[in-house]
Amino acid sequence: MNKHIAVIGGDGIGPEVTAQAVKALNAVAQKFGHTFKYTNALGGAAAIDQCGDPMPDSTIATCKECDAVLFGAFGDPKYDNDPNAKVRPEQGLLKIRKDLGLYANIRPIFTFESLIHKSPIKKEIVENSDFVVVRELTGGMYFGMKGRTEDGKTAFDTNTYSTYEIERILKTAFDLAASRRKKVTVVDKANILATSRLWRETAMRISQEYPEVTTDYMFVDNASMRIITTPKDFDVIVTENTFGDILTDEASVITGSMGMMPSASVGTYTSLFEPIHGSYPQAAGKNIANPMAAILSAAMLLEMAFELKPEAEAIKSAVNKAIKNGIVTEDIAEGKAFSTTEVGDYIATSILETK
Repeated sequence: MNKHIAVIGGDGIGPEVTAQAVKALNAVAQKFGHTFKYTNALGGAAAIDQCGDPMPDSTIATCKECDAVLFGAFGDPKYDNDPNAKVRPEQGLLKIRKDLGLYANIRPIFTFESLIHKSPIKKEIVENSDFVVVRELTGGMYFGMKGRTEDGKTAFDTNTYSTYEIERILKTAFDLAASRRKKVTVVDKANILATSRLWRETAMRISQEYPEVTTDYMFVDNASMRIITTPKDFDVIVTENTFGDILTDEASVITGSMGMMPSASVGTYTSLFEPIHGSYPQAAGKNIANPMAAILSAAMLLEMAFELKPEAEAIKSAVNKAIKNGIVTEDIAEGKAFSTTEVGDYIATSILETK
């Protein structure tokens, strides 16, 4: 198989961890007889510094020409700490989501047997947790009308959703659940918000198309508690943009480290795969960042974009082997900590040794 992958390293540790993901993909290509071509593209603070735009049109064009996008992270303190900055790296994320039609962010939440003790939650609660959060990406407050009054003392962000936007994300969630344990939990705030009532009405209608899937409904405040207290109750959670942003970061603590969780953003054009951690600028250039989330994102890329499940499983197996053998970075190490590149090299070698 010949495939073309766009690589947007971005800011902070982004370029370092995506480089390790590329190593894993190259090992898969060598082991399974595929050819992967890569095109590096600018984005984030690095792009602002070079051309004044966090997501240049040339990068969007590259992504549309490729079969998948491997993404690192956006964010830089010089913009994060300047509330008056007119252009921000995160604007590049919103643009690429819009221009590629990336309406569904899919974040699996699962545990690693060797890391369960790292979770701040009791082992008996998190052990064998395995659910997916499907977050709507192109609507809600992030894209609604926003502004401030002339005196600057009042600001507003409008939460807007159409039936079409809700229907397509719900169908993504129900289709996913149909291939898993056949349960969807719709998370909203329908007792307060008009948009949530539209979400719930639409979900009740769409659920009739999936009689084999059990559907339940939960207010976001209750869901935020239940994700921590009874995570094994969930299979597929589907929710709007803002709620999904918050709940997915909360859910990431189940594994014991944000450095372990991958994600996929799918939609109209090319799908994008990225670790859920941020740019972690404090670690940039130190070769200490955990590359496993980026490497597992590469596994999601193989499985979801290229339908190469055995190849994806080879990456997952190699990651599990590294964790079990203690070949990990300082964020999860209990003894010796290995560097970002050492972990990447170990995983790539393990893939090549897969039987």
